[in-house]
Amino acid sequence: MNYIWAGLMILSVIFAVINGKTAEFTKAIFDGAKSGVEISLTLAGIIAIWLGITQIIEDSGLREKISKLFRPVISKLFKGIPEGHNATSSITLNILSNMLGTGNAATALGIKAMNDLQTLNPSKETISFDQMLFVVINTSSIQLVPFTIIGLLSDFGSKNPTIVIVPILIATALTTSIAITNLFIFRRFFK
Repeated sequence: MNYIWAGLMILSVIFAVINGKTAEFTKAIFDGAKSGVEISLTLAGIIAIWLGITQIIEDSGLREKISKLFRPVISKLFKGIPEGHNATSSITLNILSNMLGTGNAATALGIKAMNDLQTLNPSKETISFDQMLFVVINTSSIQLVPFTIIGLLSDFGSKNPTIVIVPILIATALTTSIAITNLFIFRRFFK
């Protein structure tokens, strides 16, 4: 991949020189770097806000209430989690974070959920089915309101940044359903 990236950069420089566009090329490099920093700061802000909200949820005791609300769904999917285990609330908060489109902030919650699931894993050398299921759900992540994407589209001047909500909801619901179905099919045929 490094060779491909380096090759693209070298070709870009060569074509910029040949076409007499070195000034535009240089400007584009700096504009791209500036946009990258701005996007990074925006995403860092979103992550900080969500992690702050998560901490407030945890400190206020709301985590357990949210966990109880989603326990029926979580316990149907994750059969290996005993009632009252921390994994339920960690998984719930991760899924909620993903549903709100703050996937980057969900990473810390996902790591916590995997650590909680690992405490239930009888074979510490291999991944449990509940861990596989969590990875599949976390990776496909249904998004109800993709706040990060809406924020980025808004920052870049989109006239209607919320137009992406329905297509994203449909696409992520389909990918999550297909991913979970495939995992259960593979589990049935390949123990």
